[in-house]
Amino acid sequence: MSFSPCLRRMSLGLLGAIALSLGLAAPAASAEVVGRPNETPEQRDARMKWWREARFGLFIHWGVYAVPAGTYNGQQIGGIGEWIMNRGKIPVAEYKAFARQFNPVRYDPDAWVRLAKEAGMKYIVITSKHHDGFALFDSKATDWDVVDATPYGKDVLAPLAEACRKHGLRLGFYYSQAQDWNHPGGAAAGGHWDPAQDGDMDAYLRNIAVPQVREILSNYGKLSVLWWDTPTDMTKERAEMLLPLLDLQPGIITNNRLGGGYAGDLSTPEQRIPATGTPGRDWETCMTMNGTWGYKSYDHNWKPTETLIRNLVDIASKGGNYLLNVGPTALGEIPPPSVERLQEIGKWMKVNGDSIYATTASPFSRLAWGRCTKKVGDERTTLYLHVFEWPADGKLLVPGLRNNVRRARLLANDERLDATNTPEGVVIDVPAKPLDPIDTVIVLRVRGELDIEKVLPTQADDGTMALPAPLAETHSEGGSSPQVEDIGGKASIGYWTNDRAWLSWQFKIARPGTFDVLAEIATTASASKFEIAVAGEKLAAQAPNTGDYRKFETVMLGRVRIANAGDCELTIKPVRGQWSPINLRSIVLKPAQ
Repeated sequence: MSFSPCLRRMSLGLLGAIALSLGLAAPAASAEVVGRPNETPEQRDARMKWWREARFGLFIHWGVYAVPAGTYNGQQIGGIGEWIMNRGKIPVAEYKAFARQFNPVRYDPDAWVRLAKEAGMKYIVITSKHHDGFALFDSKATDWDVVDATPYGKDVLAPLAEACRKHGLRLGFYYSQAQDWNHPGGAAAGGHWDPAQDGDMDAYLRNIAVPQVREILSNYGKLSVLWWDTPTDMTKERAEMLLPLLDLQPGIITNNRLGGGYAGDLSTPEQRIPATGTPGRDWETCMTMNGTWGYKSYDHNWKPTETLIRNLVDIASKGGNYLLNVGPTALGEIPPPSVERLQEIGKWMKVNGDSIYATTASPFSRLAWGRCTKKVGDERTTLYLHVFEWPADGKLLVPGLRNNVRRARLLANDERLDATNTPEGVVIDVPAKPLDPIDTVIVLRVRGELDIEKVLPTQADDGTMALPAPLAETHSEGGSSPQVEDIGGKASIGYWTNDRAWLSWQFKIARPGTFDVLAEIATTASASKFEIAVAGEKLAAQAPNTGDYRKFETVMLGRVRIANAGDCELTIKPVRGQWSPINLRSIVLKPAQ
């Protein structure tokens, strides 16, 4: 796993190289095909319907790498567990010897599926073959598989498929098509350190990847997802060696990691949640519970259940799915901390699942107290208000909402709540304490189509006007647009590689005057020039080199005067020919002293 480390080994064009320098996975800006080229929009919507309603799935990274479990020759190998062969530069013969210790006698696929179902998950995606080339099925293309190379000697995917059918979960297979560190020719682009890896990539694709993808698509009944990884050195011609195999599973959903310009059905941000989702594109955040995908015995950096539940809510509120990972041991056990967290999520989902399943993105740009998901029916709209920060005064403001409320209630116990329309929006009277400190959900049913007035940000009490990244509007006169991403745990503008793309913020000024313009910027560029315009004034500015695209510094760009109170707009436009990418966290207008 790990899209970004894999991508760093790709041969990239300028756009991808710059995107990677931002510390982010390169977007599929040049993708030629989204989904199936011959589908109508109606056919695509029908094929994607179950996935869009599911919102929550289980990722399973499992293989021979669970044997060393992060340690090789007595040394802890840095990085994620499933990359130990690459990170430790383990010779092919030595690595293959680990398979003799892969004996998952405690593997209980029925228990795995029941655990996922109890957690509220609707689908499972498991690594049928990862970058180490080891197959969890009985492959006729190689003997480097669980049946031929291990004492266990049994296909582990078949009973998992049967358990999924039994319990009503959908099943998908991950397959590493372009990196294979064991089969000759498969390691050409993903790192090469052993003569046993010598070979031709096209021959590897013909002899290993194509037959194996045919096997996994043919031998396990109906599959719902094929999760490619990674697009390393996958040209259009190479991708088209694999594409015809999708006809074996006509309804299957694929992701954007095949390569060759094929964007698939969905984007896959890894270990991060896009601050504004990916509008107009299906997407799925995949994430670990600790710091690794494959099992590492000493990685105890577990995310709290609160974080995992709020991640799920955050993702659903932006119209995406959450694919949450577990990394089983070589004995076939899911680590107890993973089990505990899935069970705790399941308790929350049992009460609040209606606010996640089959919902769509929030109609609000920002809610200070939490998130919102929605469902739209023929005659009504239901808003699910996910309250992370409970109001101390017992009044929850839904800013800008103009609709009349049909009913407001707590989802957990159906207690009815009073709701009042005010000039600022709908105010809901709530109990003194939340029912759930992680996320108490309020169900709000409103009449007619949604009517939400955009609430412009206003000055703080000291006159400061803060313009954070999530409130920016992105524009482009051609080419790619900047994107709001999570960088270092905070929302920031990234992917700003195009000097014909620009940003704008709208806001309200009550106390005009002269303001210092401050920006929180990160860049490695020695001179990136841009122009700020606000209230008829223009300011020429230049971003300083902060030394790293994740190292943000607050810098003074100059002063502007805003003469009149009222609605304002601030824009930032690159100076063409003198622009280098920057990451931008915020613009602040601070009253000049």
